[in-house]
Amino acid sequence: MSESTSENNPKTFGVSVSQEQISVTSNERPSSKFKRVLDKLQIKGTKELSFSQLFLYNYDLKPVEEKRRTWGFLNFVCFWLADSFNVNTWQIAATGVEAGMNCWMTWLTVWLGYGFVAGFIVLSSRVGTYYHTSFPVSCRSSFGIWGSLWPVINRVVMACVWFGVQSSIGGNCVQLMLKAIFGNDLDTRIKDTIHSDAIDSFGLLSFFIFWICQLPFIYLHPHNVRHLFTVKAIVCPIAGFAFLIWTMVKAGGAGPVVRQPATIHGSAYAWAFINSTMNALSNFATLIVNEPDFTRMAKKPSAALWSQFISIPIFFSVTCLIGILVSSASHLLYGETYWDPLDVLTRFLDHEKSGSRAGVFFIALGFALAQVGTNISANSISAGTDMTALFPKFINIRRGGFICAIIGMAICPWNLLTSSSMFTTYLSAYAVFLSSIAGVVFCDYYILKKGFLKLRDLYIADNSSAYYYWQGINLRAFTAYICGILPNIVGFVGATKTHTVPIGATRVYELSFFTGYIPAALTLVVINLIWPSKGIPGKILEKKWLEEWQNVEEFGEFFAHRRGDLEPKETDPREDFIVS
Repeated sequence: MSESTSENNPKTFGVSVSQEQISVTSNERPSSKFKRVLDKLQIKGTKELSFSQLFLYNYDLKPVEEKRRTWGFLNFVCFWLADSFNVNTWQIAATGVEAGMNCWMTWLTVWLGYGFVAGFIVLSSRVGTYYHTSFPVSCRSSFGIWGSLWPVINRVVMACVWFGVQSSIGGNCVQLMLKAIFGNDLDTRIKDTIHSDAIDSFGLLSFFIFWICQLPFIYLHPHNVRHLFTVKAIVCPIAGFAFLIWTMVKAGGAGPVVRQPATIHGSAYAWAFINSTMNALSNFATLIVNEPDFTRMAKKPSAALWSQFISIPIFFSVTCLIGILVSSASHLLYGETYWDPLDVLTRFLDHEKSGSRAGVFFIALGFALAQVGTNISANSISAGTDMTALFPKFINIRRGGFICAIIGMAICPWNLLTSSSMFTTYLSAYAVFLSSIAGVVFCDYYILKKGFLKLRDLYIADNSSAYYYWQGINLRAFTAYICGILPNIVGFVGATKTHTVPIGATRVYELSFFTGYIPAALTLVVINLIWPSKGIPGKILEKKWLEEWQNVEEFGEFFAHRRGDLEPKETDPREDFIVS
């Protein structure tokens, strides 16, 4: 056989191949490589299972067994003590004082607001405590097996955005720490190559340092991350009280803000009181919705009840009081009231004394740790848990937490906080949508289901499930959800200052958490009285309570064998997936 020319018999690395082989290879190689990449990215044990199977049940979504239920009474106390000491809480009283109320009446609104928060948190927590399930699973009872994706997506988006915003605040803490070490003029000594109104090179460096330092804590699984909150609960209050004492000693007293009388009266005072109270609820809307993500780790029901109901108003109110006293003392020191504690610490560096620099460093370190804990608890764990439902084949809680961190950095949160003065208004206004979700979930669990859930039905996507409703979507719940949003829409538009709206709509919007929560719950009751849904154990208005502590030790195995999908075998619990 004569040798063919290279034109009709090309060679690749010295090996003769036909034109057909080259064509096949060139067509298959990209898809083959892509498939290999996807195979490597898949969570271990998920290769043979479809998206729908993993959406219903995987290691991060299954009911938490006893060995992973490690949160006791003190863990929840430490969790909220740690969460209360952050920059946002220090500034919560500023709204009421700047509106014209005296500081002590403002502090009363803080107690009242966080008292409401504690009540809503406890109500939201019980489904996680008794059924050991996370929010993405428990809300299937309310919105349907597939309809639950919508509230989960809402929560993921908010978690990613807030992660970036909180990281930006943490970056400001790192700036103070670096200035305390290397000098107050460090921001001018580092050449700015960014030339942005929102951030300079020094600010970006500080943000990145803070962002990197959060990553090891994201790696921790939720039932182990409690140790972070224990450490934070010790370090942050010490830093907070040290800051208070230091400021008052420097100022020689508490300052004039704590003694100034109210400057408004009548209805203006009443609405300032309401707004100051509602600030606490608006900031907590996200945590109220996904509280089951944490309480599913509770050792017993009492661990997540009184620990939260008592500790939340006490810890957050004390932190707000420290913020009021520090801000008042800052007026004596500098002739201006600083409500941001980082602004006060920045002024402390003006004198460049070694003692002051050391004090600023350690207090700023305490605030940085506080921001880490808040970001992990309110954003990273929440986003990671929710993403396990959205992309279960490729994402577990850890990966979801890292993705949340990457998105939080990619959105350049420093631009969001400076380029639009209304951005924080939009974030706060999102409580309208989350409160409506919370109202639907509350009504479904407490009024319709009487605390009774068919746990296994939450993991079945066919008509045999009590929570499949219509094609996996509960239209009643979505109708109630929309009815909870509608009362606040006009007021929300007014808050953006793009249009002028009637004062009545503004007043309704100022009560947005209640005017979203209550209408959603009432609407769902009325709809079910007219058009009852599946899964309701008896009459809707019947007075009974059916909630029971669930034993879920054999949940996965029993469910798999019952459906005949898996053979009994000894596996790592992370590979214990069930086919639906």
